[in-house]
Amino acid sequence: MKFIDLDTWRAGGSHFTWRNNSIYYRNEGKSGGDTLLLIHGFPTASWDWHPIWPALAHRFHLLTLDMLGFGFSAKPRDFPYSIMAQADLFEALLAKAGVQHYRILAHDYGDTVAQELLARNGQRNQGGPELKAICFLNGGLFPETHRPLFLQKVLASPLGPLLAKLTTYAKFKANFERICAKPLAEAELAGMWALLNENSGRAVMPELIRYMAERRTNRARWVGALQTTQLPLQLIDGVDDPISGSHLVARFRELVPQGRVLELPGVGHYPHVEAPEAVLAGVLDFFGE
Repeated sequence: MKFIDLDTWRAGGSHFTWRNNSIYYRNEGKSGGDTLLLIHGFPTASWDWHPIWPALAHRFHLLTLDMLGFGFSAKPRDFPYSIMAQADLFEALLAKAGVQHYRILAHDYGDTVAQELLARNGQRNQGGPELKAICFLNGGLFPETHRPLFLQKVLASPLGPLLAKLTTYAKFKANFERICAKPLAEAELAGMWALLNENSGRAVMPELIRYMAERRTNRARWVGALQTTQLPLQLIDGVDDPISGSHLVARFRELVPQGRVLELPGVGHYPHVEAPEAVLAGVLDFFGE
C-alpha cells in the first residue's frame, strides 16, 4: 500500500463550517460510484484511512472528515462534545454532498458514531440519506467488552486535564505499542501525534473521552440498533487487540449472530494501518466489489 504523507493528505481536503466551527473533510473517488462514509477513531483522525484510501477511491465515492475536536478540524474548548453531535456533523456532510444512500466503514470511536447513525436510520420516515450497510473495525461496540487502557481511564477522571497536558510523544508511542500487534512506522506515529496536537488538541481530549460513559448510558439504543437492523453488518477485527480483540468477536457473535466476522490474527487495534491489504480485501468482499 502507498504511504500518503500528512501534508499531501491535508492538501487533498477542504473545509466547511458547521456550528461556527471549521471542519476538514475529503470528498473524492469514483464518479457516480456508491458512497462510502469513513469514520475515524480516537484520538487520531481521517488520515488513518490513507493506506486503503487510493484503492477504495477506484471503487467508491468516498466521504470522510476529521470530527470536531480531532485532526485538522476545529477543537473548541467550550463545545459540548458528544457522539450525538458527531453524528449530526456526519449528517451535515452527507447533506452537503447530496448523498441519497451510503455505506459506512468505521473504527473505534467511529464505531459508536456509526451505531448512532444506524439507530437514526431505523427511525427514518423517508427523509435524509439511506444507510445500506456497515463494516466495523475494532472498537467498543458493547460497553461491557471494552477494555480501556489505564491512560484512557485516567483521562476520563478528574485528573484528565493534567494528564493531557503532561502527555509526551514517548508516552503516546508506548501506548500504541501496547495496542498494535504490528509495529507502526515512525512516520505513521509522528503524523498521528501531529494531528493530536494540531490546534492545541490535547486540551480537549478529556472532553472527547466522555464517549466511554456515553456508551454505557446509551447501550440499549446503540446495541439495540445492531440487534434489530436488517442491514448487512460486518466486523473486521484484529484479534490481538487488548482493547477490543478476540473478546469483542465472541460478544459480537453472541449478540449479533446475523453479522459477518473477519478475524485477523497477529493484528491489533488499528487493522487498517497494521494490515491494510487484509482489511481492504475484507471490505471489498463484504460490499460486493
